[in-house]
Amino acid sequence: HASPPETERDLEREELDEETGPPKIRETPEDIKQEAIVNTLAFHPNRDILAAGDIDGDIFVYSYSCTEGENKELWSSGHHLKSCRKVAFSSDGEKLFSVSKDKAVHVMDVEAGKLVTRIPKAHSKPINALLLVDENVFATGDDEGTLNVWDMRKGTAFMSLKHHEDYISDIAVDQAKKILLTSSGDGTMGVFNIKRRRFELLSEFQSGDLTSVSIMKRGRKVVCGSSEGMIYIFNWSGFGATSDRFATQAESIDCIIPITDSLLCAASMDGVIRAISIMPNRVIGSVGQHAGEPIEQIASSRDKRFLASCAHDQLIKFWDISSVSSTVVSDYRRRKKKDRRLKALSSKAFGGGEDFFSGLLDTEESRKTAEAEEDDDDEEDESDSGSD
Repeated sequence: HASPPETERDLEREELDEETGPPKIRETPEDIKQEAIVNTLAFHPNRDILAAGDIDGDIFVYSYSCTEGENKELWSSGHHLKSCRKVAFSSDGEKLFSVSKDKAVHVMDVEAGKLVTRIPKAHSKPINALLLVDENVFATGDDEGTLNVWDMRKGTAFMSLKHHEDYISDIAVDQAKKILLTSSGDGTMGVFNIKRRRFELLSEFQSGDLTSVSIMKRGRKVVCGSSEGMIYIFNWSGFGATSDRFATQAESIDCIIPITDSLLCAASMDGVIRAISIMPNRVIGSVGQHAGEPIEQIASSRDKRFLASCAHDQLIKFWDISSVSSTVVSDYRRRKKKDRRLKALSSKAFGGGEDFFSGLLDTEESRKTAEAEEDDDDEEDESDSGSD
């Protein structure tokens, strides 16, 4: 039986419901407060579900909603012995893979919240990076630069190669599922052929750690973020040297997520999530922020409507990025404005830069000025379409 206080509380709740009327619909789901710092986030491929892995090794799976009070914890798992570094859903959404500082790979059943597969000593060093290539193959990268590529059917690695001198931070794969790219703390990008099971090459050293790697521009460009706040761009045909680079004014670029073929969101130690255009190379504005708190990771929902972020404030925050993907960036370079503020691209974003704490920018206002400034050059940039 429910204890009496419980019943009273239920009655109070019902009265409250009557007073407040229908539940409030928000622009984004509410923040989710965590007990520990979250390292990694992943959105489910076909449901409104988000997974989070924290520094205690715990994994939490939530259903999220824009209806106030509707975010719910579905299950949690404490199978990892140390910090969970990366989580990823299988493409059908039925399994959740995770890697940890405890050197193990775990596979959870999403529906049941149960551990179904465990590879205890998957690496000899803590694992930092994870990428699911297809339903049978996945890749992992560790703190000392070893890349392992696994076949789930056998439960063994068919490639184990060490060509980096430092941790592997991120892994990407081309559409043909043939070429794996790794970014590393040693400042290089690695290129591996998984069809031929061999190492191809390392790029030249860049300054700072390469923290992230993504394939953009319909597979023609590879973009890496760096701990120095630089974005490095490689041509698909020439992985050795960068074809382009630019400074973002961010303290660092720790995680990049492509939103369209030529726009990405980048998270930084300075707590700001920036929207950045690739070719033309430009920081467009701020999507949101964890004020003054380093951001560990960002992830985008399946419909690219939301971006989720986790930072040292132990909050998972959601940002509305639905309008970011339709941003048109012209190649015409305006004179540099004296005003160093970042344009706010969502109603929850502050203007960044010097006035970081001065509160919310009037987004409507900034949108109008931006439109006025771009009136004379609305045509979309296609300058690089024929050049490579």
